[in-house]
Amino acid sequence: MSKPPVPRVGKYIDPLVDFAFKKIFGTEPNKDLLIAFLNAVFRGRKHIIDLVFNKIEHPGDLKHEGSAIFDLLCTGENGEQILIEVQRARQTRFKERALFYASRLISEQAPKGDRAAWGYNISEVYLIALLENFGLEDVPSLQYLHDICLCNRDTGEVFYNKLGYTYIELSKFDKTEDSLETDLEKWFYVLKNMSKMHKIPVYFRKPIFEKLFEIAEYSNLTKEEKTMYDQSLKYKWDNESVLEYAVSTAKELGMAEGLAEGEHKKALDIALKMKKEGFPIDQIAKFTDLSTEEIEQL
Repeated sequence: MSKPPVPRVGKYIDPLVDFAFKKIFGTEPNKDLLIAFLNAVFRGRKHIIDLVFNKIEHPGDLKHEGSAIFDLLCTGENGEQILIEVQRARQTRFKERALFYASRLISEQAPKGDRAAWGYNISEVYLIALLENFGLEDVPSLQYLHDICLCNRDTGEVFYNKLGYTYIELSKFDKTEDSLETDLEKWFYVLKNMSKMHKIPVYFRKPIFEKLFEIAEYSNLTKEEKTMYDQSLKYKWDNESVLEYAVSTAKELGMAEGLAEGEHKKALDIALKMKKEGFPIDQIAKFTDLSTEEIEQL
């Protein structure tokens, strides 16, 4: 495997690098940026006026899950309390994990004492997930925004409107700068392309985006922040190189039935790397010709 090139730092930091994501969206002075992003995601269904960071991050089940996760207590314009978890991570069994995380936000609301008096007065709970360079399993459509809720299977009517999952597949978002129509599309475009930009586009001349670009300018980081960003960027770059190598090697091996023992071991090694980096089980099986049972046991 050839040594990957050193990642080049541009004028603006990459918002999808862990350090940058936390700096832009995970600090009290910049919470107006996160509020603006969340309001764009809700598209008028909710309007958040304030938020509090409950836990800036919590450890994942595996170190490979990443740590860019925010637990938020948000206040709506009508005084309602909304619990939101924002994730930027690559994970296996992503649907199951999202269900687990949202369920945790619900269960943690229950008091340890008299639940009857509490009356199951559950706050609204939403999970918003930014998916970079991978997508949801079993979702072949080109749609990049998935707004999921509990609904009646037969009628399609919403059954419960205080629990929702929003999945954003940035790899499928391919709009050009001059075709952006909404603030939400502008947010998606910035998240995906900011690290390649040399100046703020004319279409983004609004105070909230001007603040975003100012914060994201590499030259405005402190010496310590630059070191942390460079390390985080290199980590992301190395992971992507490993994934690219794993996929290309799997294809080159052309694994078919009756693999020799040595080739089978190579397939297992490649599958393990891909699994650690969050590739869906069915994709790993397709690239390596291993059974789903073998891959799940790794």
